Amino acid sequence: MAALRKIKAFITGPLPGDSKKVYDDLKAADVPVTEADCRSCADPCDQDHDDYASKMTVDMESDMRGSVKPYRRQVIISTGKTDWDNEVTEADGTLAAFLRGANDKRRGGQLDDRGGEPRNPLPAGLLEQNDTRRLSILNGSHETFSEDPAQETVIILPDFKVIADVPRSSAGAEMLWTAALDPSHGRLGAQSRPDSLRSWILPYSCVILLCSHKRRDKRCAIAAPILEKTFIQYLESEDWEVHTRLEDLSESPSLESSLSIYPDPEIAFEAELKGLRDERKVLILRNSHIGGHKFAGNVIIYTPRGASVWYGRVTPHDVQSIVKNTIIAGQVLPPILRGGLNLVRPGCKTLYDW
Repeated sequence: MAALRKIKAFITGPLPGDSKKVYDDLKAADVPVTEADCRSCADPCDQDHDDYASKMTVDMESDMRGSVKPYRRQVIISTGKTDWDNEVTEADGTLAAFLRGANDKRRGGQLDDRGGEPRNPLPAGLLEQNDTRRLSILNGSHETFSEDPAQETVIILPDFKVIADVPRSSAGAEMLWTAALDPSHGRLGAQSRPDSLRSWILPYSCVILLCSHKRRDKRCAIAAPILEKTFIQYLESEDWEVHTRLEDLSESPSLESSLSIYPDPEIAFEAELKGLRDERKVLILRNSHIGGHKFAGNVIIYTPRGASVWYGRVTPHDVQSIVKNTIIAGQVLPPILRGGLNLVRPGCKTLYDW
């Protein structure tokens, strides 16, 4: 099979998954990209990584690039768990289900509707936030820090915000949608609102999401804890602070109060985000189904600038390179790229640049 693929590539040109072709496509689209090798550790590996592949079967033939569905925002809801019902948005009594209902109502039942085709078509896998109105609803491993156990703490990406005190109810979902998820809102959300929700900037240089949804596919449940351990190892070796629990922000000034003193809250918000890279602090969370489980391990990396990089077929062999090249240097590794949001950065060398 591999020989046939090489013959086909020789006759027809690079295969869709060919790393050099992907690199050239990304470079031409003004994506900060690197030619670095994904694998940084020795071969054979001396870090006890070589038994990883034996634990599961992963699709190594299909082209991963373009396997990410377009979305405008991704919501990660606090559950304190690492596995969930098969369909989290159909689990009765959960905020995920209520939020899907609110979104269906507002969007006329169309979760995947697009707001027009991109003015400048991008290479496969590259998504722009403003080209779609779709909402991606996930459960996360973080716990609520609201005093009321019937209220959730929600992370909103790529806005890089946390919203607390969201009631686990239909009314709570409507409140959240109106305050922060309405596609007409910018990153700050509604400028004037009567609700009791509180929000903060995520106090991290980047956020790493690891799919761990065993009831959807056991491969992600196998991959996530191993990758989490390896990310912690390499990030700490670079003197980065690593959190696997969302920091309790309830005693900190909320965005609503801290930005109210500025004449232009949007500019103040952006200034706060710009300073996060220097914090060298990472949040790692496990999350529910994102699609593409056949490409486990699935990793999403968000930066304060509003970019997300979706990697697939990630093994512990790749983690050191991801840490050095994507998390620290802000550049995309083409061989493991599934896609990403807001990756086009004309004139920028990294995904952290503004």
